[in-house]
Amino acid sequence: MSVTVIISDGPLGPLASDTHQHGAGAVLCFEGVVREVEGQGRIAALDYQTYEPMAQRMLSAIAQDLIARHRLIAVHVEHSRGRVPVAQRSFRLVIAAPHRKEALLATDEFIDRLKRDVPIWKHAIWREGFEPPEPTAAA
Repeated sequence: MSVTVIISDGPLGPLASDTHQHGAGAVLCFEGVVREVEGQGRIAALDYQTYEPMAQRMLSAIAQDLIARHRLIAVHVEHSRGRVPVAQRSFRLVIAAPHRKEALLATDEFIDRLKRDVPIWKHAIWREGFEPPEPTAAA
């Protein structure tokens, strides 16, 4: 069982290596791409900030937990830090499992836990001329 965690500057390039893993009947690759619309406006990019030592540890811990619970063979995760323009990749998760069901469940759970628990934050870089609305106070 192997875990790879990479946090790198800027957009992610293409997947660097063959994703085949011995014993895998399913290899699932999910890539997060920066979309042009964020909330009510158009953006030029997202800027990702991370508390890297903790983010590395937490991504690895999530991967190890999912390997144990879903009997995965391997988890490879990459996340960007810094600026990532629209239409570029900012996140990649590759999961190898004996069967598709485990890979699909683990992918969904990994992403939910990443968004909830890992100290990586995004900030929208708005297109020129757009001013996002001011947040309203909660009642």
